[in-house]
Amino acid sequence: MTPLNVTSQNFQQDVVESTVPVLLDLWAPWCGPCRAIAPVLEEMATAYAGRLTIGKINVDEEPQLAAQFGVRGIPTMLLMQNGQIVRTMVGAGPRVVIERELGITEFVPTEASV
Repeated sequence: MTPLNVTSQNFQQDVVESTVPVLLDLWAPWCGPCRAIAPVLEEMATAYAGRLTIGKINVDEEPQLAAQFGVRGIPTMLLMQNGQIVRTMVGAGPRVVIERELGITEFVPTEASV
């Protein structure tokens, strides 16, 4: 499954009003670590389909969203639930680190409970 392209136009509906947690990846095409974690996020989008939305915000195209979150370095990943940031991770890492740092198992329902 492909991550959702998040813009200022769809942010309210697809992130703030989402009924499932949203992992936002703030990235840029010129950022090597951002490109390195892209396949990991695509893998997670498939693994957590229906239970977690993976969204990507290009900070070059959406500087106002990056500023809204006070992003100073990329990649920055935010786990949001009910429109609120519940966890933040700055930097790249393997899937297990991303899941641990963002508390995915704490905030994302298991397949059995969906």
